[in-house]
Amino acid sequence: MAKNTQGIITGLIAGFYDVQTKSRVVRTRARGVFRKNKLKPTVGDHVEIQIDDQGTSYLVKVLPRKNLIGRPALANVDHILLVISAVEPDFSLPLLDRFLTFFSWQNVAVSIYLSKSDLVNSEELADINENLAYYQKIGYEIYLSQEAVSKTLPVNIGFEQIWTLAGQSGAGKSTLINSLKEDLAQKTAAISTSLNRGKHTTRTVQLFKLGNGYLADTPGFSAIDLTPIKLNQLCDYFIEFKKASQNCKFRGCQHINEPKCEVKQLVAEGQIKKSRYENYLLMRKEIENGRLPEYLK
Repeated sequence: MAKNTQGIITGLIAGFYDVQTKSRVVRTRARGVFRKNKLKPTVGDHVEIQIDDQGTSYLVKVLPRKNLIGRPALANVDHILLVISAVEPDFSLPLLDRFLTFFSWQNVAVSIYLSKSDLVNSEELADINENLAYYQKIGYEIYLSQEAVSKTLPVNIGFEQIWTLAGQSGAGKSTLINSLKEDLAQKTAAISTSLNRGKHTTRTVQLFKLGNGYLADTPGFSAIDLTPIKLNQLCDYFIEFKKASQNCKFRGCQHINEPKCEVKQLVAEGQIKKSRYENYLLMRKEIENGRLPEYLK
């Protein structure tokens, strides 16, 4: 008699799905109905599998998702650990703000890890840390060392939560995941110095047990497309703008030319970081134009 059980897809290999159930990992294939309905099971999906008397297993149902992000995709993400490098590739506030805005739009929480801090001089590092202190002030958790991540991350991941690494290629995601799970054999690669961007060293999405939940390693992003965001909603994805906008004169203030705008006032007073506001304006232009800026192409 066939038996049904539930689990989480932790990997996809040559058409087979690895599903972590309460007791073990089951390698299974999806029923043909998925192809017929144009539904593709994804790593991170909560699913139902059926195991017959001969021990043959089939994936028969995908439970409702709360989100689906990335390419290749990852489902049901609870938290992003955003890896931003101090150098190689160079630390970039515009890139940091792009990632934070994108994941805010996706309604996924973010923590920030600064990698390669040992490769910059003390003056440069002090400047980077001063910038990151602002992001900590507005609510983002900041990790300034690999040791800090290794110590606290397994504790912070809640029961069956899915955390994923994200960040520019070459920022050090595979190096970090190696340190978090020593039995992994993730490849790392040197930076292409001619382009100041990394080579993709992770080709697939896979979940690994960490703490009470899972950590995903995914291919790095070299650019994020913000153009699907609705222009009049962009300001809501800057968390300090959204908070300040409660004191703007006009509801729905876009913080451009409106009088008595609290956001512009706080920028002028230095309470909102000027670069955040400038990056917001650049993102507005990008969405209006419907295409990535030249420096990201």
